[in-house]
Amino acid sequence: MTIPHTRDRVLLGVAAAGLTALLAACGGGTDSSSAGAGTTPAPAKPTTSGTQVTAKLTDFHIHLSTQKFHPGRYTFTAQNAGHHEHALELDRPGGETRSKTLEPGQSTTLAVTLKPGPYQVYCPIDGHKDLGMKTTLTVGGAPTPTDNNTSTGHGY
Repeated sequence: MTIPHTRDRVLLGVAAAGLTALLAACGGGTDSSSAGAGTTPAPAKPTTSGTQVTAKLTDFHIHLSTQKFHPGRYTFTAQNAGHHEHALELDRPGGETRSKTLEPGQSTTLAVTLKPGPYQVYCPIDGHKDLGMKTTLTVGGAPTPTDNNTSTGHGY
């Protein structure tokens, strides 16, 4: 076995650094991102088409960036702005769609096709829905006057 020359070691190191920089620039995909303490994560840029909706998840409240929904394709960006882990679930005609569990500061996207009718939106983490982390939305009609599409969540 021969010992690599210094020039070969340097070239190997430069190649490894270049690959690391390339991978860092490409990121880890569109389904999540994390941020350091005290920073607000940028919404993920999904590759799917459709209307973009931000669902800000805090302790213990869900705020949707829009209140009017029409049938069609939507991409929900769930952002955990709270101090506890959260997730986003939509109960809809024909089934449920759930995001992955998010640590504080993380975000993810959820692509769905909304059909006319009522939807329940909530955090499926144990007990969070009962603490007020829920809201409803109606596709194909105006929001109900008593449901401003936000919850009045409670803290600990």
